Amino acid sequence: MDKLCQLFLRTKVLTSSHTASFCYTRKMKKAIILHGWSREKEYFDPTRPSDSNNHWLPWIQHELLLKGVLAQTPEMPDAYIPDYEKWKKTFEQFDINEETILIGHSCGGGFLVRWLSENNIKVGKVVLVAPWLDPEKEIDENFFQFKIDSELASKTDGLVVMYSIDDGSSILKTIDTLKSETSNIEFQEFEDKGHFVLSSMKTVEFPELLSVLT
Repeated sequence: MDKLCQLFLRTKVLTSSHTASFCYTRKMKKAIILHGWSREKEYFDPTRPSDSNNHWLPWIQHELLLKGVLAQTPEMPDAYIPDYEKWKKTFEQFDINEETILIGHSCGGGFLVRWLSENNIKVGKVVLVAPWLDPEKEIDENFFQFKIDSELASKTDGLVVMYSIDDGSSILKTIDTLKSETSNIEFQEFEDKGHFVLSSMKTVEFPELLSVLT
């Protein structure tokens, strides 16, 4: 990482937005971490953290910052009624290139599968945590109206899918789809992490993810 950017991140000489703008122009390594879908009751629960600040997302963001990676956790619009075009517009506000690490959880992982399939842009490492392609049609069917690029891993600096066998049926169906329709993806299987949320992991720390990224 550029030493000046690292200094700004640690000392907060600039605001976070100014640091982000400054460091992006200097082509530093960066990461975008995408959350998943929320049910309406969860989304509007005032006692619950926002989706971008929930589960392990703040932890991995902080760990990456300490390692010199400018990590961002954008709040995707209306996560309880996700709209692909709105998510795409928010996502593409970032400068996405081969220096960009992409991490997606659940619906955020499914979003990245579509975005990578439909765009010819080379990116950095990609990790999909419990990716979800909505095989049981729980949200607007247009969100996942696309054809998976069987060679989407070739657009990345390595694509890893992490899943747990005690997750829900729709996640396991998604994993089966990715295994059958893609190639050159590394699948990491766990036994007891559920949907990789706080209630199943019992911790906000996710060292297995950090080890994949660093």
